[in-house]
Amino acid sequence: MTKVKIYVTLRESVLDPQGSAVKGSLGKIGYNEVEDVRIGKYLEVTIGETDRDIDTIVKEMCEKLLTNTVIEDYRFEVEEAN
Repeated sequence: MTKVKIYVTLRESVLDPQGSAVKGSLGKIGYNEVEDVRIGKYLEVTIGETDRDIDTIVKEMCEKLLTNTVIEDYRFEVEEAN
């Protein structure tokens, strides 16, 4: 089995109103040194035995379902599951 960690974030060119709200709230409670906050998604996917290339499988999943490639970027890490 293989475990894949997928990180999804808004593209830099896309406004992040949720991140802005969190940044504002952090400033209100005394964390004025915070300059920016971007909110994203984190997914863990476990893939069973397969003859297919894991990177190809993950890229297909991300581009077909897990991300909106118009406004989001993604990266992933592949590791052996215990």
